[in-house]
Amino acid sequence: MTIGRIAFLGSGETSLAGGRIFESLARLIPPPLRITVMETTAGFELNSPQVAGRVADFFQTRLQNYNPMIDLVPARKKGTEFSPDNPEILKPLLSANMIFMGPGSPSYAVRQLKDTLAWDIIRARHRLGATLVFASAATISIGAWALPVYEVYKVGEDVHTKRGLDLFADYGMNLSFVPHWNNADGGIDLDTSRCFFGIERFDQWRSLLPVENIVVGLDEHSGFTLDFEASCCEVNGVSSVSVLKSNEMKIYPAGAKFPLSELGQFQPPAAIEQDIRPDAWEMVSKAANMEKKEDAPPNEILALLDQRKTARDRKDFAESDRLRNQISALGWSVQDNKDGQKLVKK
Repeated sequence: MTIGRIAFLGSGETSLAGGRIFESLARLIPPPLRITVMETTAGFELNSPQVAGRVADFFQTRLQNYNPMIDLVPARKKGTEFSPDNPEILKPLLSANMIFMGPGSPSYAVRQLKDTLAWDIIRARHRLGATLVFASAATISIGAWALPVYEVYKVGEDVHTKRGLDLFADYGMNLSFVPHWNNADGGIDLDTSRCFFGIERFDQWRSLLPVENIVVGLDEHSGFTLDFEASCCEVNGVSSVSVLKSNEMKIYPAGAKFPLSELGQFQPPAAIEQDIRPDAWEMVSKAANMEKKEDAPPNEILALLDQRKTARDRKDFAESDRLRNQISALGWSVQDNKDGQKLVKK
């Protein structure tokens, strides 16, 4: 099981700081870079395609050096043709190696994704190595408990708790996330920190959570990346990330690294397909196997690569260049490194 990275942004997914975070992630993903942008978080908005489209346009420009293939998935609402259970509109997810969800409503995202085919495909892709990126509302929605921002700040409901998508339950961790941690839009008259809740209401909300729940606060234009293989978290962006456990809070500034164990004891699933619905796992597995076959170089290319190695060993660089060009014309590029030659499908 090769569990992919997970990155969070407190805000500013299309800002300079956000661009740097996405580029650092893209650099670590073997080509080709296939990005899927989920519309779900803003699916209740009439302009949700434009909301997701702006993010996709940003990726196309900011990550142009990585030649990204970008798809929008309009999984907007259950019970419609754009349902998160409609396998036709979910096809781009099956081969995505970076999946992004961003602005919108956390509560809406939880209602529309909970127990759906889309959510199980996302979880399955992550267990097969795909990088997941969550910003703003999506950051809240994937926690064990979702901060009811709109319900309290906009509608005026009393402070209460809502269950989130609880992605980290897959790995035995109890985490909730709060973006816009240091928001100051309210100026000196209104405390809008803690994602517009203010410290007083945030403390009320947190007092309602199970004592074992760990809350991660992300400053605006800041975020952090979890690397499960290295058991490490790295803070990115311009400010900091706060980790709240019981009565303790630790603040990690941009550039800091801290062990994954600070967020709880990581436990991978006993089986890679554990707790994922069979139809979702079958779809993802078939796509992964097909991708491996398509990405495997044919014998013709391997023979040319072997000839090129022989030419380089005898320092016949003219012949080596000719063979490189021949390989390139057949849709593959050759990268020379300290370990020898590496083929990359163009």
